[in-house]
Amino acid sequence: MRDQEKHQQEIRSYRDLVVWQKAMELVVAVYQLTRTFPSEEMFGLTSQLRRTAVSIPSNIAEGYGRTSTGEYKQFLGHARGALWELETQVLIAKQLNYLNGSEVQRLLDLAAETGRTLHGLLSSLKR
Repeated sequence: MRDQEKHQQEIRSYRDLVVWQKAMELVVAVYQLTRTFPSEEMFGLTSQLRRTAVSIPSNIAEGYGRTSTGEYKQFLGHARGALWELETQVLIAKQLNYLNGSEVQRLLDLAAETGRTLHGLLSSLKR
C-alpha cells in the first residue's frame, strides 16, 4: 500500500489530524493561563486570546470539510494567520505582566509545534 493511501485510511475525520489535536492543546493552555488575567481584561485581551486560540482548530476543521483542496488550503492559511496573531497577543500579555516567562514559553512552544505541523500539512497539499 502506498503511503498516501495508508494516510488517507488513517484520517477519517479532522479530529484524526495531528495538527488539529495540537491546536486543541493550545486552546486548553490558553484558557487555563488566562484564568488569572485581571477581571477588567475579561472583554479585552482575555477574550481576544481565547477567540484567537479557538479559531485555529476551528479553521482546520472547517477547511477539512470543504470540497476543494484550494478551499482547504485557504482555511489552513487562516489558521496559520491566527497562530501568529496568538503569538503577538501572548507577547502583549507578557509585556503587561499578565503571564510570566515560563507561561509565555509554554504557549509559544505549543504555538510553534502547531505551526510546524500546520506547515507540514500545507506542504503535503501542495504536492
